[in-house]
Amino acid sequence: MSKTYVAVDIGASSGRLMLGQLHDGKLQLQEMHRFKNGFVKEAGHDRWQIDHLIEEILIGLEKIKRAGFSKITLGIDTWAVDYVLVGSNGQKLQNPISYRDNRTANSIAKLTSELPKDYIYKKTGIQFLDFNTLYQLFEEDKNLLAKTEKILMIPDYIGYVLTGQAVTEVTNASTTQMLSLREGLFDHDLLKKVNVRPEQFPKLVDAGTVLGPILNKWYQQYDLPEVEVITVATHDTASAVVGTPGIGQHWAYLSSGTWSLLGSELNVPENGKKAYCQNYTNEWGAYGTYRFLKNIMGLWIIQNVQKELPQQYSFAQLAALAEKEEPFQQYIDVNDSRFTNPATGMVQELQDYCRRTQQKVPQTPGELAMAVYSNLSLYYANELNILGDILGYPIDTLNIVGGGSNVRLMNQMTASLAQVDVYAGPSEATAVGNLIVQMITKQDVSNLQQGRQLITNSFAIKKFVPQNRNFTQQLLNYQKFLQEMKA
Repeated sequence: MSKTYVAVDIGASSGRLMLGQLHDGKLQLQEMHRFKNGFVKEAGHDRWQIDHLIEEILIGLEKIKRAGFSKITLGIDTWAVDYVLVGSNGQKLQNPISYRDNRTANSIAKLTSELPKDYIYKKTGIQFLDFNTLYQLFEEDKNLLAKTEKILMIPDYIGYVLTGQAVTEVTNASTTQMLSLREGLFDHDLLKKVNVRPEQFPKLVDAGTVLGPILNKWYQQYDLPEVEVITVATHDTASAVVGTPGIGQHWAYLSSGTWSLLGSELNVPENGKKAYCQNYTNEWGAYGTYRFLKNIMGLWIIQNVQKELPQQYSFAQLAALAEKEEPFQQYIDVNDSRFTNPATGMVQELQDYCRRTQQKVPQTPGELAMAVYSNLSLYYANELNILGDILGYPIDTLNIVGGGSNVRLMNQMTASLAQVDVYAGPSEATAVGNLIVQMITKQDVSNLQQGRQLITNSFAIKKFVPQNRNFTQQLLNYQKFLQEMKA
């Protein structure tokens, strides 16, 4: 009988429990439970409702047992950089603050006035983003830190609550910008700068570490199957990269969701001058790899546009409306920090940006959607050129996974702009990668290479080839626009 694996995959707006089993040499997925996620204003900050997430996981596990699955393994992945402070009694001291909270708005400038940027980058190889854990802890309440026994990243905290075992999984720990790239340990100089002691972080473990069974107390409160928790690649992007087919010789990946993460999988980190100047990051991946990538704002922009439109549209409807519009009617730096969490709303921010730059202002839902999709495609194509320049060889294929792999319009524009073949799918790459690590740990899959072959055999991967060569001029114009905006 096939083993039963469950991926708990939680993003910024929703979470789900995905069940996976091997049947006839293919991985079959079934969504068992879905729930909403989001931050709320509480005690002066935007905070995650972490107890709600844990309750929803347990409710989902009850559904799985009712469906007839009595024994499972479970892996947990979430977003990165955020953390929970745990006191000496083993309880959280407060709900975790979201990375989109504005408390770190000026933190990079403040901290790097004491420790130079190039010094931090040489140590960590991690890009400078104002919400990195380093800057969050820099702004953290010092009294709370003094009471803290454990600092746990979000997925590690959930695993700790479920099993009682506290660890720090490396793919997520690397995003803190406090892990030494060469030594593989937390850097004492950086920890000291943010008033944190090394022992406040539980021991570092690799993806694929067995955490153990769920605590008996949860069985007393919920009707659960027998569960063994495995610490997977707990950063959702790390799981998504594991879940990427890896088609092509010099392939890049684009994990396209709320965030877009574009980069290459490396065996050796790249933290030279070019990488530093382009703000590329060396996050740790599963099985000794590095995720050399750039953070791009991603579908967060269109998600907010959709919410703010007076009429309700699905994402498929917005993409269909966009296809009726001319692309590249305006150039937008989608990675501008003004789009991180605009107080006036995303539609207003996009329109104001176009007014300030004296460009056509998108008005209709179709115009707004095309403005977002065409500029994301431009940004992706530009970054592929930069990535190839840093690595010293041209990228020949782009593997797009996640929700954005379903946006045919954006995939085709990216292929034509970048003049590379694009392979789109699977859309559930994060959950798939979570499951693959569990399967490798339980020896149902031999290694990462075999796991990727399983992905190619199990899911429909769509190919997009370059079509409109005139788009290359649009990319040149966009590159010139970005340079002028930075000047």
